[in-house]
Amino acid sequence: MGRITRAEMIQYLKLYFIFGSQNTTQLPEQVVKEAIAGGITLFQYREKGEGSKAGAEKEELARKLQEICRQNGIPFIVNDDIDLAVQLNADGLHIGQEDIGAKEARKMMGDKILGVSAYTIDEGLEAAEDGADYLGLGPIYATGSKDDAAEETGPQVITLFRKMGIKTPIVGIGGIYEDNIDEVMKSGSDGISIISAIASAPSPFESARNLKKRIENYL
Repeated sequence: MGRITRAEMIQYLKLYFIFGSQNTTQLPEQVVKEAIAGGITLFQYREKGEGSKAGAEKEELARKLQEICRQNGIPFIVNDDIDLAVQLNADGLHIGQEDIGAKEARKMMGDKILGVSAYTIDEGLEAAEDGADYLGLGPIYATGSKDDAAEETGPQVITLFRKMGIKTPIVGIGGIYEDNIDEVMKSGSDGISIISAIASAPSPFESARNLKKRIENYL
């Protein structure tokens, strides 16, 4: 099938839902079904942090959510866990700066989607050179969804990356809600990554639908 094109990646990044069972009090499968119905374009399984599943339970939930994504044509990305990504034949992998390097991940993942979190221009350039299909920048705003979140950067970090000539697709993450989408998209982001705004919403469907409507102003 070959590597995903830049244009295809940009389309997938529009409304990128990152989620694990620790992010909700609802049934995870139902949250993902509602989020897809509401308009998400990409899904990342991030089973990490306090209250998250491990071992066989983590894999079991991954397979359930992967099947839901597959039935609805939504790419299924695994966060950090390259062994699980390979085992599931996931559509891709997202890694941070503390994880396996992008060059090694690319070798192991083949033509699958590879996303890399970057905090500096040098990290972004290196990730792009080593085969990243997209860069995740943030946290744009303060977030409580990640125990290990770094200090917020503001949307200006995206503008800076663009001014430095980085052409790799970029998605902003961290503390993004309906009321601040505009400033993130205007900064040069190709899309937004969401956890709480969908996972913690009374109606994940309504939240995803409203977020998608705001993003469509920039499509």
